[in-house]
Amino acid sequence: MELLRIATAGSVDDGKSTLIGRLLYDSKAIYDDVLDSAEQHSRRQSAEYFNLALLTDGLKAEREQGITIDVAYRYFSTPKRKFILADTPGHVQYTRNMVTGASTADVALIIVDARHGVLEQSRRHAVIGALLGIRHVVVCINKMDLVGFKEEVFRPIQNDLHALLEELEVESHHFIPISALEGDNVVEKSSRMPWYEDDPLLPHLEELELPDHSEGAPFRFPVQYVIRPLTSEFHDYRGYAGTIASGTVEVGQEIAVMPSGATTTVTAIESPEGDVTSASEGEAVTIRIDDNLDVSRGAMFSSATEKPTTDNSFDATVCWMGERTSLRPGAMLRIKHTTHTARAMVSDLECKIDVNSLSNLGSCDELKLNEIGQMTLRTSEPLVFDEYADARGTGSFILIDESTNETVGAGMIGRPPYLAPVGG
Repeated sequence: MELLRIATAGSVDDGKSTLIGRLLYDSKAIYDDVLDSAEQHSRRQSAEYFNLALLTDGLKAEREQGITIDVAYRYFSTPKRKFILADTPGHVQYTRNMVTGASTADVALIIVDARHGVLEQSRRHAVIGALLGIRHVVVCINKMDLVGFKEEVFRPIQNDLHALLEELEVESHHFIPISALEGDNVVEKSSRMPWYEDDPLLPHLEELELPDHSEGAPFRFPVQYVIRPLTSEFHDYRGYAGTIASGTVEVGQEIAVMPSGATTTVTAIESPEGDVTSASEGEAVTIRIDDNLDVSRGAMFSSATEKPTTDNSFDATVCWMGERTSLRPGAMLRIKHTTHTARAMVSDLECKIDVNSLSNLGSCDELKLNEIGQMTLRTSEPLVFDEYADARGTGSFILIDESTNETVGAGMIGRPPYLAPVGG
């Protein structure tokens, strides 16, 4: 069954955790002990109904405050599809957590309270999803039971977010009126909203078609490990292990070894199941080549005709995650890009991005925790990369504090197409 990765987002009290709890409960994806614990906690809260949010709010602080703080990954499946659902927090102060949870998602599931309409945080979630390259958005306009299931409440919210998602150049988006608490249009179609004619949420996610953007993408293979057996029996063996970041490779194909640019031919591809004639994006394999070239961890095999960029200076969008320090021009950090690690300096902090108004705030002196900015980075040695908009795997990186070894930033190479230049 095809796997769908979903990142959820919603403002405080929009009912995100309740919606996820409803999906898990109705799809029978809850372990008995988790269900028993949630029911007991619900009774202790003297709730008039079973609090579905308790099925997803796992931390003690989350249950006490009724909010989502950490990223939690939930796994469930139906006869048609498997799902990995990243339950991300909606608070502004946990922006970094949302970036983490949404970084691998295929679909963003945005929840909006029908009583309040589109809030700043709703816009923030949509913009962050677009920044992270999520091509599909499903908007659930929740708590329709509290507004009388009225279409005239649903449509203005739909129109507001439709305009924003069009501006963000999101590939596809869909709007569903729901009541997570009562189950309307979550798994089963609601009889109380006959004006909504499309599928409920779960059937929509089951049928959602994801275009295969990897088809035709140039081959990229960051080398993770060089295999050299110690026994003399295999003294001629040399294999290069890693995971294909994009594209396809075949035995006999000519490839380039980056950053040197030297070309060679693939002589064998080894998978966990044995030798194969080809492999594609997402597969972990060992590749053997015809020539005895200087290849080590951090190098990249690529298409010989469509090579990635090799440079030690590039523009990037960075979400700052450091709690102890802010990011300033001239800061020295360690950058981890694919399997390559180098030192990096912020040579120019161009602007801070206002994700609520979808604009830059002009030049700035620093980025603080959870702030997102556009900058230029210079590295101690050339990196081999693509723009994030073209390839997530080779267009993303993390920044590491050299003194504490903490991850303090997550970055995407390039500039969002909808972000105007400073002064533009």
